[in-house]
Amino acid sequence: MDDKEIEQFHQQAQAVEDEIARVIVGQQNVVRLVLVSILSGGHVLLEGVPGLGKTMLVRTLAQALDLHFARIQFTPDLMPADIIGTEILVDQDGQRQFRFQPGPVFANLVLADEINRATPKTQSALLEAMQEHRVTVANQTYTLEEPFFVLATQNPLEMEGTYPLPEAQLDRFFFKVTVAYPSPAELVQILERTTGADIPGARRVVTAAQLLAMRELARQVPVASHVAEWVARLVVATHPDSPEAPPMVRRYVRYGASPRGAQALLLGAKVTALLGGRYNVAFDDVRAILPAALRHRLLLNFEGLAEGLSVDAILGELIEQIQPGQLENVG
Repeated sequence: MDDKEIEQFHQQAQAVEDEIARVIVGQQNVVRLVLVSILSGGHVLLEGVPGLGKTMLVRTLAQALDLHFARIQFTPDLMPADIIGTEILVDQDGQRQFRFQPGPVFANLVLADEINRATPKTQSALLEAMQEHRVTVANQTYTLEEPFFVLATQNPLEMEGTYPLPEAQLDRFFFKVTVAYPSPAELVQILERTTGADIPGARRVVTAAQLLAMRELARQVPVASHVAEWVARLVVATHPDSPEAPPMVRRYVRYGASPRGAQALLLGAKVTALLGGRYNVAFDDVRAILPAALRHRLLLNFEGLAEGLSVDAILGELIEQIQPGQLENVG
């Protein structure tokens, strides 16, 4: 890895963010976190009230990255075959035979819209695709084309007719990103952009091949041992039976983060460092992404749920209580 590669990475990522900003008003932190996840090779769960532009953000990202985009509207009657595909009977050369008809999951960027409206059986159809980038139909395995990402949306308010995502599926999301309501000034810009004659669209600024090269480069970023040790301490401290667990974790958390949480923290921190024009990971890179990497991996106990406690509040105490070691400013 040399300075030229790092500069090229930074320029390409900045071009993607700038292009998205031509369409999406505000939400810079959301765009940055989604981009970090994409460059890490991970999936994202976007949570926010209706009408905040979550679907538009995903579609714009697919345009800027020149990715094959597919949208799946999750409903209670959606079946697994509607997602991964099925075998159909066709007549070929006078003979009837089965042929696999790929589903919408065979795309580079899949939008799982309102994912928690489908039944658990249908939700589970995505598990193999998200983890192994392949699907199995009738004992036949089909590999998905790289790059492959799932960006899912869910609404925190509409509880009727929804099915909570199982822990196994939540854990397969690299980040869970909360989409906030725009400010009055941002709302004015949204109205100006969306109610006029010309509605802006995104142009391609990075190809799929360049995206894969950027993802490979990110994995080459070195991580000092004291940074990796701090990441491990943070994740272990999310478990209530850990000696280092903060008081709020011991009182309100039932289960802590899995090793996937540690992987997300370290990979995301590597990408964050490159986005900052650096080729080594600092503690601040970990702090910047910790809520998105761990908020969906902590399960509250009954007392935490009864008090309506926020997982982000627990993570805030975690950062304060579990301090990193020395040499924070090295590199």
